[in-house]
Amino acid sequence: MLHDAGLWTIPNLISLVRLAGIPVFLWLLLGRDDPRSAAFLLITVGWTDFLDGALARKLGQTSEIGKFLDPLADRLAIFAAVVGGLIADLLPAWFGWPLLGREVLVGAGAVYLLTQLKTNVTVRQMGKAATAIVYAAIPAFYLAAAGIAPDFWRLFGNITGAVGLVLYFTVTWHYVEDVRKAIRRQRAVAE
Repeated sequence: MLHDAGLWTIPNLISLVRLAGIPVFLWLLLGRDDPRSAAFLLITVGWTDFLDGALARKLGQTSEIGKFLDPLADRLAIFAAVVGGLIADLLPAWFGWPLLGREVLVGAGAVYLLTQLKTNVTVRQMGKAATAIVYAAIPAFYLAAAGIAPDFWRLFGNITGAVGLVLYFTVTWHYVEDVRKAIRRQRAVAE
C-alpha cells in the first residue's frame, strides 16, 4: 500500500524543477529569440513529466502535493509554450488559440475544485496521452521555425497537433462531467 510521501520526494523535486524551467523557457524563446533551445527545453520538460509519475509509483513516493504539482507543472508549461509560441508567431492559430482556451478552461476548473470543493479531478489516461501528443506538437513547430528540417517538423506538428487537440477536447468533456459529479456530491453531502 502506498502512503502519502509528503513534499520532499524525488518525483516532487522533478515537478519543482519543471516549474522552475518555465521562466528559462520563456527567456530562451522570447528573450533570446532561440526557438531551437526553447524546443529542446520543452522536450526535456515533457519527458520529465512522465519520469516523475513513473518514479512516484516505482519508489512508492506518491503524495497529495505531487498529485497537485504534476498537473500544475503540465498546465503552466503548456500555457507558457502556447502563449510564447503565439507571441513569437511560431504556432499556427488553428492550434494555438483552441489550446490556449482549453488550458484556461481546465485551469479555472481545477482552481474551482480545489478552492470551493476541496478536491481535484483524477487525471485520466486519455489526458496523459493528449498531453504527451501536445508536448510533441509544440516543439515540432518551434523546430520548423528554427529551420531544422522545417517541412518534416511542420508536417509532424500539424498531424500531432490535430490529434492532440481532438484528444484534449474529448478528455476536457470528461473532466467537465467529473466537475459536475463533484458538485452534485458536494450538494448531496450539504443536504
